Amino acid sequence: MDRLDPELAALRETFALQREAAARAPYPDAATRDRRLAALERLLRENVDTIAGAIARDFGHRSHHETRLLEIFPTLEAVKHARRHLRRWMRPERRGVSLWFQPGRARIVAQPLGVAGIVVPWNYPIYLAAGPLVAALAAGNRVMIKMSELVPATGALLAALVAKSFARDEVCIVNGEAEIARAFAALPFDHLLFTGSTAVGRAVMRAAAENLTPVTLELGGKSPAIVAPGYPLAAAAERIMVGKLMNAGQTCVAPDYALVPATDADAFVEAARRAVAACWPAPMRSPDYTAIVDARHFSRLTGYLEEARARGAEVVTLSPGAAPDASTRRIPPTIVRGAPDDTRVMREEIFGPILPVVPYRAFDEALAYVNARPRPLALYCFDRDERRISRVLTETVAGGVTINDTILHIAQDDLPFGGVGASGMGQYHGRDGFDAFSKRKGVFRQARVNAIGLFKPPYGKRFERLVSFLLR
Repeated sequence: MDRLDPELAALRETFALQREAAARAPYPDAATRDRRLAALERLLRENVDTIAGAIARDFGHRSHHETRLLEIFPTLEAVKHARRHLRRWMRPERRGVSLWFQPGRARIVAQPLGVAGIVVPWNYPIYLAAGPLVAALAAGNRVMIKMSELVPATGALLAALVAKSFARDEVCIVNGEAEIARAFAALPFDHLLFTGSTAVGRAVMRAAAENLTPVTLELGGKSPAIVAPGYPLAAAAERIMVGKLMNAGQTCVAPDYALVPATDADAFVEAARRAVAACWPAPMRSPDYTAIVDARHFSRLTGYLEEARARGAEVVTLSPGAAPDASTRRIPPTIVRGAPDDTRVMREEIFGPILPVVPYRAFDEALAYVNARPRPLALYCFDRDERRISRVLTETVAGGVTINDTILHIAQDDLPFGGVGASGMGQYHGRDGFDAFSKRKGVFRQARVNAIGLFKPPYGKRFERLVSFLLR
């Protein structure tokens, strides 16, 4: 018997168990949903240090401060937001009725879809598991979560914690290698949310298409930061570098490259060097600076730098004397200048502590540069000119935008989060997450006394007069 057979059988058995449970209780009441959200909140609050320790083991080193700030805090905020607004989200939404169909009534009823699947990446394994879980539970669904094989300690811990807090037919964690992930994506979920690379997202979408499973794809891409002429370089550089270097750049909405006025490019690099020195004076030893998750990704990133240097680019290490260290999998904050457009650092999502700086001569040139590339998951604009900011918002298309900072739009529970085009499809967070995991069902209720009988066959002169009046 193949060693994966028991795992695959358990996967299908869990799905069947959840499907049966959803059929028995297709519309959990608000109290049941709130109980499940409260259980998730307790799970997180009671295990902060244990979770941070597991993630640190998986990464080799991951700042406990970053785990608490970037994973635990936003997830708890999402839970609190959902619990606070749950009953309002569940209320039927009244819609208008045309004069010709009155006194009938129209409304939208948010109905749980049934069993939801969530595929989690390795870079923020708690936030990107529990964040979608909040939305799915608020919407009344049963949930299966596939953790990344690159974070086995975190996956095992979360599986144990979830098993203590939830019945298996409510929430279940699935761990395993690529074959289990493929089998997971092929299950006939009622909705599937995937966070990860564009390449894997295509494969997930193909698998889901076999079952006509609707998908939310949170992908990535090269998210630009545009520094407008006249904006204070010290402020822009600090905010870009902080957003870039959180989790050592292993963040889907990290600024991937900076567009800077050509006359300011040298000053921007110096401002970035000062910002790094203030926040991470010794990144190769600092407990606040995170390692690259594994040897393959470390090699990928150092390969980007080697290729760019060989093609004539200037590679600027922002921490004097520091160099990539394979033994610790740490790469110092690095800026790349003058890399040709066909190098990998300019074509592929970087997902590491490397920032290409691209000079531009005129603001139109910066917008054209962004628009000539696939639509990004995030876009950052540093400007105080409202007309230029308006141009950025109306003339570019991106999943989300933060003005005069980075990352922060993702932390707003009342804003939808999602990509567009190559950076994803669909959106969630807050009410938008509740809607993503619900069927917003249109319902029309006919009045006891109504005029619809006037339009029934057999059609005659009265019908012709009425239709002529409607089409006037």
